[in-house]
Amino acid sequence: MASDPKLFVFDEVAKHNHQGDCWLIISGKVYDVTPFLEDHPGGDEVLLLATEKDATEDFETVGHSLSATEEMEKYYIGNIDMSTVPKVDYRPPASKSASTETKAATETTSSNQSSGSLIKVLQLLIPLLIIVVAFYLQYYGKKQ
Repeated sequence: MASDPKLFVFDEVAKHNHQGDCWLIISGKVYDVTPFLEDHPGGDEVLLLATEKDATEDFETVGHSLSATEEMEKYYIGNIDMSTVPKVDYRPPASKSASTETKAATETTSSNQSSGSLIKVLQLLIPLLIIVVAFYLQYYGKKQ
């Protein structure tokens, strides 16, 4: 007869938040992903950033494949008492470089918009300039 899965409280799971000991809470289940840290396609930092919280939304937002979801089962160690998990508004995991990347993306977007405006102006002016030069050559070329 199979034993009931262990029921963890949030504070106990939250202690497992580093490279040598990493537990995640996803969909009410607790996973010890420590052996998977080096193999995770997104890198170990992504998993470490998902500790000390309910990582369900982080996991679902990425859109993991069915095989990834099935592979999780080998890391399952029990369930979480959801009444002990703090309620937090969802915010995507952020790394130190995320704010730098966001700022760079904003600057790039502004730069691209400026470049786009310049290109549109040039697309109008260059043909107009060609027409003026052609007219000038046609008109003054016949006089000489």
